[in-house]
Amino acid sequence: MNTLTAWLSIGSTYTFLTALRIKSKLREENVNIEINPISIRYIMKNQNNIPFPPEKKSKVDYMWRDIQRRAELYGIPKPRLPVPYPLQNFDMANKVGIVANNEGWYLDYFEETYRQWFLEGREAGSEANLVATLEKLGKNMSILVKNTKEKNIENTYLTNTKKAMEIGVFGAPSFSVNNDIFWGDDRLEDAILFLKRNK
Repeated sequence: MNTLTAWLSIGSTYTFLTALRIKSKLREENVNIEINPISIRYIMKNQNNIPFPPEKKSKVDYMWRDIQRRAELYGIPKPRLPVPYPLQNFDMANKVGIVANNEGWYLDYFEETYRQWFLEGREAGSEANLVATLEKLGKNMSILVKNTKEKNIENTYLTNTKKAMEIGVFGAPSFSVNNDIFWGDDRLEDAILFLKRNK
């Protein structure tokens, strides 16, 4: 049976749109998902791909306005600009995500950390974001942060990232069905449709 796999990385800006709608979309479509948190920063640096550098102001401005427009289209809250970007604690945000994924509450963490980041200005991975996010989810921050330092978390992070590169993932969010890759929030529906047609 084919599976929809999500390659997700907290730190990607357009992933905000996915974070705030993926749970309802999966329920609506009755689709199960396998989640692989990755370091998209590692992949992009490896490919010498920096999509929104500060010196490209017109492109950066377009990105934020585009995300606002798409948020309005989806009926989700628009980001409050300026949004802190890029992340200073990129890996911490994603390692917490791996712990959450192992424990079965990744999508709740994924959504709330983006809400805190894009709507409240608390940078993902920062202490302020983690405190607010984990309190909202009823999780113990000190235990969780301690768990992120375990070797198996680092190993999972690297393994997921290398596997993503091997199958051709180059940006986030990405979704895959067997060997077919769908890149970008706006391809989530395409990936689900492809999954259903190829069961």
